[in-house]
Amino acid sequence: MQLDNSSTNIAASLALATCTLLGSTPALANESVDNEWRFDTAILYYGETDRVSLVEGVISATKDFGDDHIFNGKLTYDGLTGASATGAVPQDTVQTFSRPSGHGGYAVAAGELPLDDTFRDSRVQLNAQWTQPLGDNLRGSAGVHASKEYDYLSLGMNGSLAQDFDQKNTTLSLGLSYQFDQIDPVGGTPERLGVMPIPTYIGDDYDDDHDDDYDDDHDDDHDNAYPDRNGTQNKDTVDVLLGLTQIINRRTIMQLNYGVSVSDGYLNDPYKLVSVVNDLGQTQQTLFESRPDQRTKHNVYWQTKYAMDSGVFDISYRYATDDWDITSHTLESRLRFNITDNSYLQPHIRIYKQTAAEFYQPFILDDSPLPTFASADYRLGDMDAYTVGLKYGQQLDNGDAWAVRMEYYQQNPKNAGFDEPGQLADLDLYPSVKAMMVQFNYQF
Repeated sequence: MQLDNSSTNIAASLALATCTLLGSTPALANESVDNEWRFDTAILYYGETDRVSLVEGVISATKDFGDDHIFNGKLTYDGLTGASATGAVPQDTVQTFSRPSGHGGYAVAAGELPLDDTFRDSRVQLNAQWTQPLGDNLRGSAGVHASKEYDYLSLGMNGSLAQDFDQKNTTLSLGLSYQFDQIDPVGGTPERLGVMPIPTYIGDDYDDDHDDDYDDDHDDDHDNAYPDRNGTQNKDTVDVLLGLTQIINRRTIMQLNYGVSVSDGYLNDPYKLVSVVNDLGQTQQTLFESRPDQRTKHNVYWQTKYAMDSGVFDISYRYATDDWDITSHTLESRLRFNITDNSYLQPHIRIYKQTAAEFYQPFILDDSPLPTFASADYRLGDMDAYTVGLKYGQQLDNGDAWAVRMEYYQQNPKNAGFDEPGQLADLDLYPSVKAMMVQFNYQF
């Protein structure tokens, strides 16, 4: 594909679009000459109303060692705190729940959705990726990652090949990744659909707060709080991605991906609950959820970028389905307006819709047989969601760049066709989740 001199800005936009589509970091024009390290840093705040809040910091470093032999390393730190929905239904009376560790409990007011307000965690993740040519039109990439939370360890590796055709206007890619996860739930792994014990007292909890300043009368070894529980659980995930990237013309580039993901092992959330209710909607007991041990997901992803004289238009669509009967549709678009030669505004909108898993149910009726699988986790239920936001970015005279992004997110769980007995018909079983996001980036 030949571009005349008047198309320099469009060519640059398409080069950036190509790198974004391929999930790589574009090298600066002078980077192959001076071989300097380039850094991309970001800090993100995400806060849900009356629920979880997160602060995330990321630093990514990239270096071209010559001849397109590129290394990228990334360090991510997350700090989470707040209240997390347990899956139990609200009641018109006060409810009490045991904490995950088995030390103490907490009370939920009448009419309120049960939230465990001791949700706290931190995560450190390291990623490393190496990319290099393997032939005139063939590139290879390999990487590793490690992530550690208080109760979760994740290790993974990946590799990919990308072959260019038609004077590099067409690229075919194949990627493969493997991830091993180890889950060590606070208080041990609960039995599937096992009964949550009634708390003997309401007070602070050792494990969830990661400290030991609670009442000495209850200062037992947290490993022995639930002696009948299981220990560490494992999960394996294999992902395969096939991709086609095509430059349509001097302004347009398109990508089409197909991905399949197979997970095997412990797929439960050990902290999620499901209520057993009678025909009056009154909770009789509370159980721990149960999910299948295997999950296969398929997705098709399409994205197109169009370089305008004054910016870039980006639109994408993703269709996903799995053998849990969850089907989702995601439509997303960004429109970048160049304000000046070195600054821009970028509105963003994302629309998401999802159907419920076959074993999702907001509660279990006490006169029905106990199912093999059941979860009241709203993330597995029928829902729609949307995100709207705006980003402002600027290129500095010294080659550095910065950007700030603000977005609003709202998730709307829905009733997937369940009759609501007794008092449950008058209570809000599917409250919306609302959140604000603010992110600042600096590249140097």
